[in-house]
Amino acid sequence: MLKYLKKYWLFAILAPLFMVGEVLADLVQPRLMSTIVDEGVLGLSNNGVGNLNLVLTEGLKMIIFVILGGLSGILCGVCSNIASQNFGNDLRKDAFKKIMSFSFEQTDQFSTGSLITRITNDITQLQNFIQMSMRGFIRTFMLFAGGIICMLSLNLSFGAVIACALPLVTICVIYFLSKANPLFSKLQQKLDNVNNVMQENVSGFRVVKAYVKEDYEKERFGKSNDDLVNTQLNVLMIFSYMQPIMNIILNLSVVAVIKVGGIQVSSGSVTPGNVMAAITYVTQSLNAVMRMTNMFQTASRGIASGRRINEVLACEPSIKNGSFDGKPSVKGKIEFKNVTFAYPLTGDKKILDNINLVINPGETIGILGETGCGKTSLINLIPRFYDVCEGSVLVDDIDVREYNLKNLRERISVALQKSEIFQSTIKENIQWGRENATDNDIANAASIAQAIEFISTSADGFDTLVTQQGTSLSGGQKQRVAISRTILKQAEIIIFDDATSALDLKTEANLYSMLKNAYPDTTKIIIAQRIASVKDADRIVILDDGHISAVGTHEELLKNSAIYQDIYNSQLNKK
Repeated sequence: MLKYLKKYWLFAILAPLFMVGEVLADLVQPRLMSTIVDEGVLGLSNNGVGNLNLVLTEGLKMIIFVILGGLSGILCGVCSNIASQNFGNDLRKDAFKKIMSFSFEQTDQFSTGSLITRITNDITQLQNFIQMSMRGFIRTFMLFAGGIICMLSLNLSFGAVIACALPLVTICVIYFLSKANPLFSKLQQKLDNVNNVMQENVSGFRVVKAYVKEDYEKERFGKSNDDLVNTQLNVLMIFSYMQPIMNIILNLSVVAVIKVGGIQVSSGSVTPGNVMAAITYVTQSLNAVMRMTNMFQTASRGIASGRRINEVLACEPSIKNGSFDGKPSVKGKIEFKNVTFAYPLTGDKKILDNINLVINPGETIGILGETGCGKTSLINLIPRFYDVCEGSVLVDDIDVREYNLKNLRERISVALQKSEIFQSTIKENIQWGRENATDNDIANAASIAQAIEFISTSADGFDTLVTQQGTSLSGGQKQRVAISRTILKQAEIIIFDDATSALDLKTEANLYSMLKNAYPDTTKIIIAQRIASVKDADRIVILDDGHISAVGTHEELLKNSAIYQDIYNSQLNKK
C-alpha cells in the first residue's frame, strides 16, 4: 500500500525531517538549563558568583530553540497531514472502485456493513498509522536514543539507571502488547457486526415498525454493541494496567537519578545542573518508551485494518471482462444453451438445470413460476451479474463471457425486483438511464411508464426531490420511476423482473401497450407473478424448480400446461 504515498513522497520525507528538528530542539534545552544553573546561578567556575548576563544569553538561546522546535513541529504536522490524508483519499477511491468491479457473487461474500467499515473506519485507522509513522516514530526513537546519549555524556554513572529501567520497560511493553494485539482484528470484526445490524435496521425501518419488532431489533443491536464494547474494554483494560506500571518505573528512575546524582555531586564528579539535565533526559527517554505503547497500539490497529483493506484490493473480480467490443449484426437475440447454475454460497444445489431457450429479436417473453423456481437467477445470467456453471448464454449470437462488460450491459436495461431510488430529483433518478437524454426524452419515458401523471402533480414536477431510498414515494411510484429509467436507456433488450408488482392491472396494461408501440423491435422479458402481466406476450416460459416446464402462448399453455392451468385458475378463473 506504500505505492499510495509515492505521489506525496516530498511531504512524506519532509515530515520526519522537520520532526528531527523539533526533537533536537528538545534535547538541547536541558544542556542550556544545566549551564544556567551551574554558571549563571551557582557560579561554580566563578567562586560561587552568579552571572546574570549568562542567564540572559542562555535563556535567549532556549527561547530561540523553543520557537524553532515549535515551527518544526507545525511544519511536520502540516506535511504529515497532507501525506496521510491524501494517502487515505486515494486508497479509499481505489477501494471503492474495486468494490464497484465486484460481481454479485463477491458482494454476497462481503457483507454490506463489512465493506462500509473497511472503506471508512479501516482506512482511517491506516491513515492514523501512516501519520504516526511520520511523526511519532521519529520523535519517539530520537528522544529515546538521544536522551540516553545525552545523559551518558553528562556522566557514565547515570547509565546504571537506564540499564535497570530499560529491561523492565521493555518486558512490560512486550507483555501487554502480546495480550492486546490479537484483539484488534476482533475489534474491527465486532464493528462490522454493529454496522451490519445498523444498516439492516435503517434500510428495513418500515418493516421493523410494521411488525412491531423494535424490541427485538434493540436486543439484537444491543448484543452486537455489547460485544464491541466488551472487546474494546478488554483492550483498554490492558493498557490501563500498563500505564501505571510504566509511571512507577519512570518515577523510580527519576528517584534513582537523583540518588546517583546526589552521590556524584557530593564527590564532585558532576554538578547540580548536570543532575537536573539528567533527570530531564531520563524522563524524555522513558516517556518515549511509554509513548511507544500508544504507537504500537495505533500500529497494531493500522496493520489489522491494512490486512482487511488488502483483502478487498486483492480480490480479483470473478466476472472477467471479455474483449469483444464490436457491433453484432443481430440485435436483441438471446439464447440459453444447456445452462446450469448454482449460487457459490449454496454449494451444489442447482438453481437452474439444463436450460435451453432461444428468444428472438423483438420478441416479448413472459416468465412465470413459483417463488424460488429460478426466474430472477435466469435473467441475472444475461447481463453477467453471475456466470453460468455449465453451458453458455449468448446475446446476439455471441457468448456473454466474450463481451466487454460495458458493451454487454449497455445493450441491456433491467428493472429489478427492488426499485432502487436515489436521494436526488425525480429527473436525475430517471436520467440514470441515459445521461445525455433531453427533457423531452425523459418526459416520453415517464409517459410510457405511466409516471407522468403523479410527477406533474408533484410540488416541483421532475425537479421534486426524492428522499433516500425513495421513502417519499409510494411503492407504485417508485416502480414507475425505476421503469422510466429502464425505458429511457433505449437498450435492445429490456428486462422487467417483477417490476410492476405494485401497479394495478389497468396501469400495467397501459404501460406494456405503450411500450410495445414505442419500441416494437426491442426484445422484452417480463418476469411476473400474475398471468395478466404476461398473457399478451409472444411466448410464455413456465419455470418449475429450475427446469423449463413449458413454453407457448397464453392459449397454448391453457391447453398443454398443468402448472399454467393451476396458476390461471387460482388468479383469473375464481368463482
